[in-house]
Amino acid sequence: MTIHNLSQLNVLLKPGQRLLGLDLGGKSLGLALSDVSLTVATPFVVIKRRNLVKDKKILFQIMHRQNVGGLVVGLPLQMNGMEGSQAVATLAFVRNLSQQVEIALFDERLSSAAVERMLITEADLSRQRRRQVTDKVAAAYILQGALDFLKNTA
Repeated sequence: MTIHNLSQLNVLLKPGQRLLGLDLGGKSLGLALSDVSLTVATPFVVIKRRNLVKDKKILFQIMHRQNVGGLVVGLPLQMNGMEGSQAVATLAFVRNLSQQVEIALFDERLSSAAVERMLITEADLSRQRRRQVTDKVAAAYILQGALDFLKNTA
């Protein structure tokens, strides 16, 4: 198993398998699930990070229960396209997972800002409630971008 581009990952999926979107943070993992038709991303859950072994165990349990065939992981590049410290940490996490699961990276520049703005203006959520949902909504934003890309390149 390896790190793929989105089109390669899509080809590797078996019928009925879903994609799992992942927004990797320092303290939490935001997860979102696609539907089986790979059309719609839905915020799923936020996992409080503990250590790599426990994080992987929880992630793989979810993947098994939800019939997930691959991960779409948000890559937090800097505005100039360079890899900053967050991107380096994300790539290290992805390399560790890539031995056991198919993964594609997706540029997540501005996703957090877009999600935060949407949660304030459209959902009218309090700061406390936004903190609870931002990571999984960001994962859905990333995954939906990937699904839209796949739909438009098919």
